[in-house]
Amino acid sequence: MNTRIAVCIYITGLVVANLLVGRFGPAITPVLGFLFVGLDLSLRDWLHVRIRPWQMGLLILAAGVITFSLDWSATRIAAASSISFAVAALADWGVFARTRGAWLRKSLWSNAAGDLVDSALFPCLAFGAFLPLIILGQFAAKFAGSTVWSLLINRLQRRMEPA
Repeated sequence: MNTRIAVCIYITGLVVANLLVGRFGPAITPVLGFLFVGLDLSLRDWLHVRIRPWQMGLLILAAGVITFSLDWSATRIAAASSISFAVAALADWGVFARTRGAWLRKSLWSNAAGDLVDSALFPCLAFGAFLPLIILGQFAAKFAGSTVWSLLINRLQRRMEPA
């Protein structure tokens, strides 16, 4: 996989998820957590070994700015997403950097940390309330999604490695 393609997928995933949350509210967040946030956390791990931390921060900020520019009514969602995803990325990065072993092992452990942080923080910021069922649903969906996406990315990486 090309780094530029991964960056485009990463930003697109966050923007689409933000816009859909802005349109459909908290009930859709578990579905988006599986499809988009799981993918983005796994791509974040893939990018971890390819770009610098400040560049990752710019990607998260860019997704928020793009969301805002596409839908001004999604300002709160874009801000909540940028903040919670930045904090989750820090948790993910910290676990990824300290976990020993193959990329897949590091990704699975770090995604669990990022899933937990993002799931707990986003609904509180985006909807102004503690929503335990939404948080639990988001965590389960993000954990399942990030696991599936990490397995797929790992498989793709192995296929692309020279024999």
